[in-house]
Amino acid sequence: MNNLPTVTKNILIINVLAFLGTMVATRYGIDLTDYLGLHFFKASQFNLVQLITYMFMHANFTHLFFNMFAVWMFGRILEQVWGPKRFLFYYLACGIGAGIIQEVVQYVQWVTDLSAYQNVNLGFTVIPMADYLNMLTTVGASGAVYGILLGFGMYFPNQEMFVFPLPFPIKAKYFVAFYAIIEILLGAYSNDNIAHYAHLGGMIFGFFIILYWRHQRPKNGFYNYR
Repeated sequence: MNNLPTVTKNILIINVLAFLGTMVATRYGIDLTDYLGLHFFKASQFNLVQLITYMFMHANFTHLFFNMFAVWMFGRILEQVWGPKRFLFYYLACGIGAGIIQEVVQYVQWVTDLSAYQNVNLGFTVIPMADYLNMLTTVGASGAVYGILLGFGMYFPNQEMFVFPLPFPIKAKYFVAFYAIIEILLGAYSNDNIAHYAHLGGMIFGFFIILYWRHQRPKNGFYNYR
């Protein structure tokens, strides 16, 4: 842990502490997700700060473990390349971007569902609209993590990786492309309560950030990544 770059180490620590805090608060009847999770912007519990806090909240241990494993595996490498300030900016920007995309997707779904409801006379209301809107909550660092995966794939495209259960190594650029395609398909056709478009949002924002950085004019012939 002492050998980890500063930002990567602190991201891991904060996420673990937030998860433990959530478990403790639950025992006292407090659901921190109601305060720190990202609510739909039309919900009464929405707050702009949630675009940052939601990426430090996780639904369960498995969710936390795989996200933090990816931060440890790929994030530390990018931080060593970019330096702590640029890596922190990138991580937060991808997470915020993922949250924004998720809000847009939820708005489209809400408009569609509302239109369908208005065109069909059900005769009763199962859930009040205010309660329904507050149920649309997103948590997790996955958007920022997918931005990290995208960044690793762009900076180390030919780095070979072993990915379970494949018995052979695969280049990072193909690994990232595979994940992007999977998220597009799952977002379009699955109904698994996972924010697949938020994952794509993290990658999209990460792509344009890196594209902008690559077109910046270097100072004195060198890029200042710190």
